[in-house]
Amino acid sequence: MLDYRQADAFLAVIETGSFEHAGLKLCVTPSAISLRVQALEKSLGHVLLIRGRPCVPTQAGLEVIQHLQHCQRLEQNLLHHLKGNCEQEFFKVTLASNADALATWLLPLLQPVLLRENIALEMKLDDESRTYHLLETGAANACISIESKAMKGCESQKLGVVRYKMVASPQFYKKWFSQGVHRDALRAAPAMIFNHHDQMHIRLLYQFFGLAKGTYPCHLVPSSESFVHAIQLGLGYGMVPELQIKTALVEQRLIEIFPEADTEMQLYWHHWKRQSEPLAKLTEHLIQYAPTVLR
Repeated sequence: MLDYRQADAFLAVIETGSFEHAGLKLCVTPSAISLRVQALEKSLGHVLLIRGRPCVPTQAGLEVIQHLQHCQRLEQNLLHHLKGNCEQEFFKVTLASNADALATWLLPLLQPVLLRENIALEMKLDDESRTYHLLETGAANACISIESKAMKGCESQKLGVVRYKMVASPQFYKKWFSQGVHRDALRAAPAMIFNHHDQMHIRLLYQFFGLAKGTYPCHLVPSSESFVHAIQLGLGYGMVPELQIKTALVEQRLIEIFPEADTEMQLYWHHWKRQSEPLAKLTEHLIQYAPTVLR
C-alpha cells in the first residue's frame, strides 16, 4: 500500500513545480515535502522526480502519477455515488486549455453541463502545444490541445477548427503599412505576440517573409482580451482567432492585413479512458456541441 501523505506530497510537487510551493499547498515545510517524496521513492525503489525548476517526473514518476490519478478517480466516483449529486456537493475537475479558447467559446459551451452536474472548474492555462504535458504530468484531468495522438491510457477526440487572422487597427495599418505588407515594413512595425511559447506569428513571418525571431520589434501580452485590446489601440498587429473579432471586423475597428496568413488550428480533447461520471458527462457534452461553435 502506498502512503497517502507521501503520495499527496509527490502529486503536490508535480502540480506546483517545486517543494516550496508544494509545502504551501499542503501547509507543511518544504523539508517535510522532500522527506515524504524521498520516502516514497525509497519504498518503490525508483527515482520519481528530476529535481529542477520546475521539478518534472521521471518515467517511473509518470507511471505513479497515472496510478494515483486512477485511485483519485475511483474515490471521487465512490463519494459521488454515495453522497449523490446534491446541490451542496461540487465535483472538482481540472482542465488545461489555451487562453484563446477560454476567452471565446469554452465557458459558454460548458455552462449547461457545469450547472447541471455541479462541477467546479479549475482552469490551467498554457499554449495549446503545451497543455498536453499538464495532462501527462497529472496537473489536469483533461485538456484541449493541438496534439492529435492520445497518450497511453487516454483518448483523443476532435473538437473542431479555429481560424486565426492577421489583423491591425486601420490607423496602425495606415501608419506602418501604407505601401502594403512587405518585408521592410514588417521589420519596423511592432508585432503583438502572446508569450514566449507563441510560435504562430513567428512561424508565419519566417515562412512568408524570411524574417527570423528577433529581427522585428514585438509586444508580449499574455492575456487574450488584453491582446486584442492592444491591437485595437494601435499598439501592434497580430494573429487573432476569428471567433474573437467578428464584430470588430464588421465594424472595421480591425482590418485583416495579410489574408495569406490565415491559419486553421485543429483542436483535440484529451482525457483519461477511465473518467469520473461528471467528467464523462462533460466530455460527452463538449464533443456533441463543439462543432456548433468551431469549424
